[in-house]
Amino acid sequence: MKQEKLFTVAGTATQNGNTKVRFANDLVARIKILNKNNCTDINLVELPSPMTKLQALQYLTEQGITGDAGYAVANKLAEKSKIAKKGEVSIKASGVKASAKTGTPVVA
Repeated sequence: MKQEKLFTVAGTATQNGNTKVRFANDLVARIKILNKNNCTDINLVELPSPMTKLQALQYLTEQGITGDAGYAVANKLAEKSKIAKKGEVSIKASGVKASAKTGTPVVA
């Protein structure tokens, strides 16, 4: 199973009118990079513990972010939730029958 990367910083920043969710492990370095790329409305917070992107998005949602930043967080959370659900394994046995002779599965 693939281990997900953990982050200690999460938040939002606006660049060219587009507000996006940002993740990092170094708050100061990330702010410097965002400033260098002409980002505005930089709102990054240190997370209480290292978190996956999905956990960080849930944490940001709990913090009550509003406006464009809240919209960006909600959209990214919905996207990550869909991906997380896709990774869940579900097994369906319909359409598979065991062969009476060999006992091996035969697709119907």
